[in-house]
Amino acid sequence: IKIYSLHVDCKVTSRFAHTVITSKIVNQANESREATFEVELPKTAFITNFSMSIDGKVYPGVIKEKASAQKEYDTAVSHGQSAGLVKITGRKLEQFHVSVSIAAASKVTFELMYEELLKRQLGKFELLIKVRPKQLVKHFQIDVHIFEPQGIRFLETGSTFMTNELTEALTKVQNETKAHILFKPTVDQQKINPELDETLLNGDFVVRYDVKRGAAAGDIQIVNGYFVHYFAPHEMPVFPKNVIFVIDRSGSMAGRKIEQTRDALLKILQDLRLEDHFSFITFNRKVVEWKSSLLQATAENVASAAGFVQTLSASGGTDINRALLTAVSVLDKAERLPERSVSMIILLTDGQPTSGESNVEVIQENIQKAVNGKYTLFCLGFGFDVSYRFLEKMALSNGGIARRIYENADAALQLQGFYQEVATPILMKIEMQYPENAIEGLTKNNFKLFFEGSEIIVSGKISNELDLLPVEIKAQSHTSDLTLKEEANVKEKEQVFQNQSYIFGNFIERLWAYLTIQQLLEKSISAQEEDQKTLEAQALELSLRYSFVTPLTSMVVTKPTGQEQTELANKPTEAG
Repeated sequence: IKIYSLHVDCKVTSRFAHTVITSKIVNQANESREATFEVELPKTAFITNFSMSIDGKVYPGVIKEKASAQKEYDTAVSHGQSAGLVKITGRKLEQFHVSVSIAAASKVTFELMYEELLKRQLGKFELLIKVRPKQLVKHFQIDVHIFEPQGIRFLETGSTFMTNELTEALTKVQNETKAHILFKPTVDQQKINPELDETLLNGDFVVRYDVKRGAAAGDIQIVNGYFVHYFAPHEMPVFPKNVIFVIDRSGSMAGRKIEQTRDALLKILQDLRLEDHFSFITFNRKVVEWKSSLLQATAENVASAAGFVQTLSASGGTDINRALLTAVSVLDKAERLPERSVSMIILLTDGQPTSGESNVEVIQENIQKAVNGKYTLFCLGFGFDVSYRFLEKMALSNGGIARRIYENADAALQLQGFYQEVATPILMKIEMQYPENAIEGLTKNNFKLFFEGSEIIVSGKISNELDLLPVEIKAQSHTSDLTLKEEANVKEKEQVFQNQSYIFGNFIERLWAYLTIQQLLEKSISAQEEDQKTLEAQALELSLRYSFVTPLTSMVVTKPTGQEQTELANKPTEAG
């Protein structure tokens, strides 16, 4: 079975990435064989299309509501369930895997399409393409086209498998607003050494970039009556933080996890700013406060905290409830904190609550009541024994986010990386305002905090014949209350994309649908049951209308007669 052509074609238009992977395979044996198509794609992406064509006959994937697809499938396959075609394979990726039996000398072409909105983190966008053909490929090519009307500020490519020979196969052409990256290694360049047929191509191919930002009130782009508004202020004074680290030191954290946690906390302590205040609470079945109040991050206090962190050891049960309630009460009682400051609690745990209150619903309720919107809660789940759904619901109900920390060699870096994302809050209570009677389907437009290096994105449909789209942003910075205003000329903005040949026409509408689905799904996690159903119904309707494989839809993949007829591609979620 030979892959004779593999092409990854990716078009990024104003952060919205549309990727098509095409693999062509021939069976050179004199009997039928399994041809396999295996692709890793970012977890944040939605698959939008898949097809196989065998000797000219096309077998398309069809996207349906998950429940009804599952029912059909169960009827077709009486002997229980196969594993499904998509599974999570790591921190950032999931794998799509399908195989089909093809006759001697037959050819099959697999084509997979997926879309995602690139998210700015720590000052850059990252496009990740996983490369792993497992064999030498005669025609191998990666094409990345980027068009950013705001202008490209910097652009870099990186890869985990580059050699000097392979670098020669990489070209980059770039002007003010566009870039084209082409990676096209010959068979010889792909080889580990000339004698062996082993490939070097195994790992990540990454493109990182950022855009130029002029206008204070962000940048607005409009196509076919849909708008997107990007807002990422920079060089603003940073809010002082009051941060409490709540660290699990129960028995299951013993060994490597607690070591990695110590390493990360020691680095994080070095990153605190002088005007920050901080404290530690550690817990197993007992809850221990390092100090009874928050301390300022002076050199002396940081050194004393480092001494404490080095003594962290792990044993015993897990009382998440009391640990978090203690953290809230420390913030409630805190005195002499900076007038305008941001208070946050960062919880790191690797297990289920086993001591004290162990009913997760009661814990969620207790914490939400205690926090009462005053502070932001971030929940980091270490490994796979945590109830991720519980942590995610708790974080989202209290203005924060949850993240899984994978038990790899780089766990300490993952923890530090997360801290860096939330280390520099520069705006709070951000409201993005648009003319009420002129916009439909507006995505989320008020935000509790904005962190340096990230980006706020709001999208919607301009309902009537507006000539000018006025926007107003209200927010609080460390030093003042801000009001920023901007007007977008609809006709002029539409012109920007008119003559761009490689832009897919309705990309802002698809971006709007993608963002709306992501936000509806996120909102449904922390919603009451009735609301949950409404939110999921809306997300399902959009998933079907725009053909996205989301956690509410399935793609039914049909195979030629005589083979297991259908298989399902579902979207896995971090909570499983």
